[in-house]
Amino acid sequence: MNISVVIPLLNEQESLKELHDWIANVMQSNHFSYEIIFIDDGSTDNSWQTIKKLASKNKAVKGIRFLKNFGKSQALHAGFDKAVGNVVITMDADLQDSPEEIPELYNMIVNDDYDLVSGWKKKRYDSVIAKNLPSKLFNWAARKTSGVKLHDFNCGLKAYKLDVVKNIDVNGEMHRYIPVLSKNAGFTKIGEKVVQHQARKYGVTKFGIDRFIHGFLDLITIWFLSRFGKRPMHLFGALGVIMFIIGFGFAFYLGIDKLFLNPTGRLITQRPQFFIALTTMIIGTQFFVAGFLGEIILRTKQGKKRYTVKDNLNL
Repeated sequence: MNISVVIPLLNEQESLKELHDWIANVMQSNHFSYEIIFIDDGSTDNSWQTIKKLASKNKAVKGIRFLKNFGKSQALHAGFDKAVGNVVITMDADLQDSPEEIPELYNMIVNDDYDLVSGWKKKRYDSVIAKNLPSKLFNWAARKTSGVKLHDFNCGLKAYKLDVVKNIDVNGEMHRYIPVLSKNAGFTKIGEKVVQHQARKYGVTKFGIDRFIHGFLDLITIWFLSRFGKRPMHLFGALGVIMFIIGFGFAFYLGIDKLFLNPTGRLITQRPQFFIALTTMIIGTQFFVAGFLGEIILRTKQGKKRYTVKDNLNL
């Protein structure tokens, strides 16, 4: 199969038939074999009924229905797990992503050998204050932190090799950082394509301004995991050593001062340096304990792949 189109959705019943027909026309006109996987992320409208009607008329339509709203990342993970096409295309269900982009995205994966191609909505039809400016700041921070040079990390329209989606774990709210997850998994050939952005035709956006706050927090998380996820003691141990050096330095100074320089001066416990030494040593101990616990948890985790095998020989 050439293409799997993975579409997470929440309460998008008005747009589903139009989106399906548009995708089907593009696929047929380009002679692609395809499947469309709709993931209903706990919709409370008639989205699932619409998907069932589409599936009864087109065998390429497949559906996954969540018991409740688990989030876009979980929806994408479920779709990736079921996808079988050589190229996997993700897009939003609100008609703001154009299926006309699919052939060129497919060619960039197949002919140009990209692992992942991310859409870039260079011209947007969203609110400047509520979405555009926060999005620019968010993307700048993501570029600086991750080293992945993309203009639009959060664009829903992306294309992947099948191997990529089978070897990344999209959880929490990490769908914004799939290019970073892919890079960390070893898929480093990541490209970008300017895509058409269309104004929302039906309904309202399901994301508020809080998504940018969550996005920045997730960015810190993924930076930490990419740098220290395999060896947490490298971070916490280093911080612990720094705290101990500071604490020991103050304690050594107090000891020398009390024993040799000013034996009749104030009691050590009445001096601020004593509390600095005590506090930093306690914090250093806590950092070491956090590092040890992280290492223990990492070593006791079962059933989690720690690496990606690119090829095998005679196995």
